[in-house]
Amino acid sequence: MDHRASFALLIAVAMLPACTKDVQEDLVADNALFALDLPAGWPQPPVPENNPLTNRSVQLGKALFFDERLSLGRGISCASCHRPGSAFSDSLPFSLGVHGEAGFRNAPSLANVAYHPLLLRDGGVPTLEQQVLVPLLDEKEMDANPQAVIELLQADAQLTAMSVRAYGRPLDQLVLTQAIANYERTLISGHSRYDRYLQGDASALSEAGMRGLQLFNGSAHCSVCHSGPDLSDHDFHNVGTAGDGTADAGRERITFLSEDRGKFKTPTLRNISRTAPYMHHGGIATLEAVVHHFNSPPPEAGMQSLGLSANEEQDLVAFLRALDNERPLDQVP
Repeated sequence: MDHRASFALLIAVAMLPACTKDVQEDLVADNALFALDLPAGWPQPPVPENNPLTNRSVQLGKALFFDERLSLGRGISCASCHRPGSAFSDSLPFSLGVHGEAGFRNAPSLANVAYHPLLLRDGGVPTLEQQVLVPLLDEKEMDANPQAVIELLQADAQLTAMSVRAYGRPLDQLVLTQAIANYERTLISGHSRYDRYLQGDASALSEAGMRGLQLFNGSAHCSVCHSGPDLSDHDFHNVGTAGDGTADAGRERITFLSEDRGKFKTPTLRNISRTAPYMHHGGIATLEAVVHHFNSPPPEAGMQSLGLSANEEQDLVAFLRALDNERPLDQVP
């Protein structure tokens, strides 16, 4: 336990004059490092040294993630655009903000963001802590002054107590960003039928799913970009969905390099059947249509067709549907 967690413990104990040894031990255990339920063989995700992943920090982060007071009580929380039932993505092409306006891009899934070296579809934010402020400040999302949000939340005695117990300090902007970031780090997806197959359960995939897996790793070349445990190389590619880039220049908005025009971060394929609609603009409605897009890309995309038959497209979709998590992504009680 680092000095922040130790200080939080001392504050909590000081507030309990009749505290017994058993209660003290319970308090220590309560703010132990959070035990992530990781798939077999997966590494621990990187966590900043100044923000250890503790039980109390993720519990506070979960409470804040679902709190509409982040938008100053105007009906929008983090969960409004990152819905648990949609693998922490949205079911709309563009999420609606506090003024009823549509956002700039389709809300991506938060599954496995703990492993992402860069956040947002253009990679414009390097840490989860910094990303928390993006929707707060965006005029089309929460359009909220962070300090006004903090003042509203500080009036909640329960949140204040949770903040002191988790971080040894009252709720402030630093605690807000650290706690929500830590909750998002717990959203691990790697418990699917595909994973059971990799672990030796030959019956986990259907015959169509098996054929789709062979296509995925073989002639369809999907695994070139959708690789590793997260099924993403976390790199940026132009896959023929940006048009001329006038509406959204993609990665070029960050790098100012013309060669990055229309490039977007490779999304995870985890829970892909639950995260429709697809692409940065939410313009492709179904998983079948996504596969067909890559099999018959527009001429201006500069991409080669996958050369799949209609039956092979269906097999590939069957495999992609086997990537849905079989347990809830939310691990925080």
